[in-house]
Amino acid sequence: MKNKFAVCLNCMDGRVHLPVIQWIKENYEVEYVDLITEPGIDGILADFNSDINDIINKLEISVDKHESKYIFIGGHYDCLGHPVDNENHKKDVMVAVERIKNIKSSCKVIGLWISDEFSVEKITEI
Repeated sequence: MKNKFAVCLNCMDGRVHLPVIQWIKENYEVEYVDLITEPGIDGILADFNSDINDIINKLEISVDKHESKYIFIGGHYDCLGHPVDNENHKKDVMVAVERIKNIKSSCKVIGLWISDEFSVEKITEI
């Protein structure tokens, strides 16, 4: 049975939204993807000193009200909000996935990497 919603915690960079939404819809049976965006969100979520209460409040609306079963976290090439190299982005995505999984254990949490060609790659799923 197709899930109606998934949610993606993604950078605000408009270049990554459509590729990520299309990839999610093609690879996971969902109709809609809620987006929660912040500049460099993978870096924010990977930094345990960051206040992520606002992000979690938004995430809870998607999970509790839209019944999202999948949470995606994206990091991308050429991110101005979190200007680190690609390998550090990928590490931050993995840390962010673990952090969100600890908060929303009932959901599948998937980490994505968006390349310089705006292709989407799954780098972890728990």
